[in-house]
Amino acid sequence: MELFYFMVFGALGAVVAALELSKNSKDRINTSSAFNSFKNNYLLVYSLMMAGDWLQGPYVYYLYSTYGFGKGEIGQLFIAGFGSSMLFGTIVGSLADKQGRRRACVTYCITYILSCITKHSPEYKVLMVGRVLGGIATSLLFSAFESWLVAEHNKRGFEQQWLSLTFSKAIFLGNGLVAILSGLFGNLLVDSLSLGPVAPFDAAACFLAIGMAIILSSWTENFGDTSDNKDLLTQFRGAAVAIASDEKIALLGAIQSLFEGSMYTFVFLWTPALSPNDEEIPHGFIFATFMLASMLGSSLASRLMARSSPRVESYMQIVFVISSVSLLLPIFLVAPSKVKGGSISFAGCLQLLGFCTFEACVGIFWPSIMKMRSQYIPEEARSTIMNFFRIPLNIFVCIVLYNVDAFPITVMFGMCSIFLFVASILQRRLMAISDKPKIENWSAMKERDPEAEPLNE
Repeated sequence: MELFYFMVFGALGAVVAALELSKNSKDRINTSSAFNSFKNNYLLVYSLMMAGDWLQGPYVYYLYSTYGFGKGEIGQLFIAGFGSSMLFGTIVGSLADKQGRRRACVTYCITYILSCITKHSPEYKVLMVGRVLGGIATSLLFSAFESWLVAEHNKRGFEQQWLSLTFSKAIFLGNGLVAILSGLFGNLLVDSLSLGPVAPFDAAACFLAIGMAIILSSWTENFGDTSDNKDLLTQFRGAAVAIASDEKIALLGAIQSLFEGSMYTFVFLWTPALSPNDEEIPHGFIFATFMLASMLGSSLASRLMARSSPRVESYMQIVFVISSVSLLLPIFLVAPSKVKGGSISFAGCLQLLGFCTFEACVGIFWPSIMKMRSQYIPEEARSTIMNFFRIPLNIFVCIVLYNVDAFPITVMFGMCSIFLFVASILQRRLMAISDKPKIENWSAMKERDPEAEPLNE
């Protein structure tokens, strides 16, 4: 069965290479040299930021366990991270609109570096502080950088279609190639060089520091709402009114929460699904295979978004249905046995193919949702609204983490599949109303909520 892993990885790699090398003029977007310079600068920074994130992921649980903490205590640390992202991260992320997106990106670097430093301590309270800092950093990673990019892209007068090129390349590199290289580099530090489980966190801090230096030396500041009379509560109220007043924004938030909630649940469940009877599986190699599948998805997305047809709102309906079906496989194939150990079963092989299909859908999802957010979310409150979208996601993940042992794995996968199917229905609704004019005059919102300040001043 070990040959099966190499066959899947090799097949995915060949398909990705073929897709990238076979692009013709219809699949490419003609851009300017000024844009290419801007895009490459952003991709370099984004890749360094994602390297800082990916290096830590595989070793967080392992590090806590080496410090002697049990499953319950480690679960509390993880819940603290998502809870921090929901509470403090929403506030800090929202400040980016008023205080500056570049400043928020620098804050991400500093916060995550401090989180990495706390990993040197075996003290539970210190590690808890590190998880809180990490949760704040996560909110900034998934809002401040995208907000800065969209605003700067528009400020420099680049064509709107070119934005999709940056999105697809960012996911191809940051969520694909960088993830694979980070996994290999982390393995080199911990296993080959025997530097211990803290080494990847130190390396992550170095990458974050390099990225921060590039931001400080080459990025200009941009803002969302710069009015002086808006406190944070008014800013939150304005974002809430924006979501309530524009069905497209509300649908986009629901779709994002449903998909990302399923995605994060999948992260916790794929290992027990592939080894229900304690089969020996190469976790690192499977993770790299998933990332390669994600690269395949982002490569497909770049082709789709380079063309005027089909529209993002149209093909994402199909993507959500496919992802829903792919997560149904464990319901029918997970079969506990009295025989323990051994290599992956035939059912496990089929599930692995299904999971690679889901990861390819994830690769299509990220640049596509970024493009839709750039179209529908108002610039004045972009970071605030994007962090609002993450509140239900973080609540859901905390609930799943807290009750991960309370439900059978088949129930959890069934729930994710239902969520993804609902996302496809909501996407169909978004497609139907996507041609409605975007709300530009916020006076209509003010009439609905007299206390809310207009977002365009």
